[in-house]
Amino acid sequence: MSLLASARQQWLANPRRDLLAGTVVALALIPEAIAFSIIAGVDPAVGLYASFVIAVTIAFTGGRPAMISAATGAMALVMVTLVRDHGLEYLFAASLLCGVIQIGVGLLKLGRYIKFVSRSVMTGFVNSLAILIFLAQMPELIGANWQTFALVGAALVIIYGFRRITRAVPSPLVAIVLISAFVIWSGVDVRTVGDMGEMPSTLPFFQIPKVPLTWETLTIIGPVAATLAFVGLLESLLTANLLDDITDTPSDKDRETRGQGIANILSPLFGGMAGCAMIGQSIINVTSGARGRLSTLWAGLFLLFLILVLQDWVARIPMAALVAVMIMVSIGTFDWKSVIHLRSTPLQSSIVMVVTTVTVVATHDLSKGVVLGVVLSAIFFMRKVGKTIVVEAVETPEDGVLRYRVTGNLFFASADVFAAAFEHHGHPDRVEIDMTGAHLWDLTGVAAVDKVVFRYRRQGAEVDLVGMNEAARTLVDLVGKHDKSHLPGAAAAH
Repeated sequence: MSLLASARQQWLANPRRDLLAGTVVALALIPEAIAFSIIAGVDPAVGLYASFVIAVTIAFTGGRPAMISAATGAMALVMVTLVRDHGLEYLFAASLLCGVIQIGVGLLKLGRYIKFVSRSVMTGFVNSLAILIFLAQMPELIGANWQTFALVGAALVIIYGFRRITRAVPSPLVAIVLISAFVIWSGVDVRTVGDMGEMPSTLPFFQIPKVPLTWETLTIIGPVAATLAFVGLLESLLTANLLDDITDTPSDKDRETRGQGIANILSPLFGGMAGCAMIGQSIINVTSGARGRLSTLWAGLFLLFLILVLQDWVARIPMAALVAVMIMVSIGTFDWKSVIHLRSTPLQSSIVMVVTTVTVVATHDLSKGVVLGVVLSAIFFMRKVGKTIVVEAVETPEDGVLRYRVTGNLFFASADVFAAAFEHHGHPDRVEIDMTGAHLWDLTGVAAVDKVVFRYRRQGAEVDLVGMNEAARTLVDLVGKHDKSHLPGAAAAH
């Protein structure tokens, strides 16, 4: 019964909102899928078929309800060289291998480790994509006639104004319908979806990539497939995190990882390229009221219906209406508070956020920005934790014993601070180091302990290590070089 209730909640909690939201997404998917196909250097049908297959598949296999996955610009950029040098069939093969790799990552349950991406990196990721979404609309505006700007402005007024009247129908859908109706009625000369490229007129059919099954083929597609898998999972899991926050609901990251893999295996088998989650379309979906898997399924199915049955009408939709929708998405996606509060947030967090944002925008490569942000976060964290090791001299009666108390985490980032904290000039007869409040994490920490012990012993002092926990004693016993007879079981170790 619990499984049935869960399925009902994920699929039929609010079907009307899911269907309306999915309709908006499908309309906005068409020009983007065509544009991404052009970026990759393939026929528009490849991106459109991919968007249909991936959206429908991920509706069932994904771990984040209401998230939209399809052909994306981030993935298309990785494909350019492969398509240019080896052709479309090698792209299909690389997309299929990408899916296999992603399933492997999912089976190893590595998707959950996205939690180690810091909030600052997440904010940088979101802000950079918001900027890229906005910049992607510029080709439609630069050099355009005044009517285009007027239509974009009118569409934005409808989008933001209609939601003040009612939220029963998504305002972006109302804007697309009204602006399209006006353009068709008035005959005003503006760019339309039909100007983007020719849409397919037949259903996608099953096909196996026509490439030789040789080691040479694997060396050609392997690096591209691995990059596609990494970029796709990174964007998908970070988008899932964002939707988790917006909807205040959890998602299954390992299931999402496997689901992306399954979708990317099926896509090339039906004439599509690899894809991943789309932050822009996902934001459109959830802000239009979608919360269930039905919205993702309907977006894929309605997309196919639009391009096969209604393509003559779809071709007449003005790009100005869709540009307005994407500008709305860009404005809504950007975390404006992160800029307003930039001076009041910790400097290191601000640096990570800004570096992530600037790197992604400058390179148009999500993976470079996020990886750099994660590395910076790790460096700042280790510097901060490395300073938490405290070595203090304990005042004792004049019995010839020099006592120290150590607290904190001893590892490679704090080893130098630990070793430098001891006084080696007094030539004591005996030194006692209390490690009760400390924890050794790695070999560098053990080496630091060895270093301190050996320094005192060279001066003729007897050194006792007191209070090591079991994990630390085991680590020292395995790799430590100082007198191991002073460790567990010996009197001096206590």
